[in-house]
Amino acid sequence: MKILAAIIESGRPRQASKNLFIFTALLFANRFTNITDVLKTLLAFLLFLTASAAVYIYNDLLDIDQDKLHPRKCKRPLASGRLPVSFAWFGIFFLVIFSELLSFFLGLSFVLVLTSYLILQVCYCNYLKNQVLLDVFAIAFGFVLRVVAGAFAIHVHISHWLLLCSLLLALFLAFGKRRQELVLLGDEAHKHRSILGQYGLPFLDQLIMVVVSSVIVSYSVYSIESSTAHAHPHLWLTIPVVLFGVFRYMYLVYQCGWGGAPEEVILKDRSLQLTLIVWAVLLVILFLFDHAGATAATVLV
Repeated sequence: MKILAAIIESGRPRQASKNLFIFTALLFANRFTNITDVLKTLLAFLLFLTASAAVYIYNDLLDIDQDKLHPRKCKRPLASGRLPVSFAWFGIFFLVIFSELLSFFLGLSFVLVLTSYLILQVCYCNYLKNQVLLDVFAIAFGFVLRVVAGAFAIHVHISHWLLLCSLLLALFLAFGKRRQELVLLGDEAHKHRSILGQYGLPFLDQLIMVVVSSVIVSYSVYSIESSTAHAHPHLWLTIPVVLFGVFRYMYLVYQCGWGGAPEEVILKDRSLQLTLIVWAVLLVILFLFDHAGATAATVLV
């Protein structure tokens, strides 16, 4: 039981919130009232949860020595010795086979996306995480693949604007994570992760400003000019909520020293949680009741 608990802990269940990107297509395609599509999306969420758990264990296997030098990661099961290496490999094998086999229930397209995600993560763990900028883009594309997987699971087309917004938001979170790692580790940062020696706070701050601006502009354009926005003319009302959410996250990164683990930020900050809930509820209301035909009729009257 201790070994099983250590495997589960190594799979980082607290980072399950990253896989919520899979629900993007269900929400923005207005399919959240379709029980079949909801169940398919939940299955896709479960499969990415198990696949990403395998990736986390694999990454910890490769980073045992570096994690022992980290003030927090040294407590992980592999770094602390609570999880033997042989059992870690067994856990990886089981989780990958489980997720790949069940993914066939969602169609070949979903299987290919899930497999692409696993290949990307293996490339990241072995090479890309040591390449400046490519490391962050690899992380961001992992989120984009989650969005695509959610669309393939329910067989809907997803807007290129929404994919762009997902990519930019993921870059924002990833650059914020790198920044906090530099702040936390200080002069010892490069000893834990060599790539951190190629970053600097001024450089990351500039990148974050560029990405934040792009996120706001892209989402605003999507909420006003996309085909979804034309079908739901008041979608722009969600823009202030998104602005507050982005600014709140920046406040937590720059003023509170958070951001090293984005999923923990969401779990800890009540204001950010409330913002996400308001945004989601507002979207649901607009998709259900705000239609171009009804708006046009009101204007004509």
